[in-house]
Amino acid sequence: MAKGTHQVEINLPIWSIWDFVSDMNNWAPLVPGYVEHKIIDDRHSIWKIHGDIGVMQRTVSLNIHIIEWIEPETVIFHVTGLNGSCKGDGYFEAKAISATKTKMTGCLDISVKGMVGTMINPVLKTIVPKVGKDFTEKVANKIVEREALRERATM
Repeated sequence: MAKGTHQVEINLPIWSIWDFVSDMNNWAPLVPGYVEHKIIDDRHSIWKIHGDIGVMQRTVSLNIHIIEWIEPETVIFHVTGLNGSCKGDGYFEAKAISATKTKMTGCLDISVKGMVGTMINPVLKTIVPKVGKDFTEKVANKIVEREALRERATM
């Protein structure tokens, strides 16, 4: 399995992070290669992602299943390809450092099955950590941006 974990510190309280990550509509569009997503219910969604893996370009549909919502700290999810070719897990975790500072961790662990997997999995081992970092930083930046807009709106 290819795994990417990245941490960022955000100068916001843990509840600001939870307010954002507790709604998949906020973070699905931030996934690198995002095309679209459809919410099925509060724990299931289908995401369409376009990716370049080595010399291959491919658009895949992924089933995202939220395993646990642990307010205000953790969102744990499972990923499967609609065609069954890939599977994985991931999470967002927030830990309060202080009343106004939070450490957020994003993690993705994914692999591709079958003959294609034997070619793609080694490439994923270099790509997934970069995607995980990019995604986690995009989520953090969007949270900070959103909170700044809220603060300006109340002035």
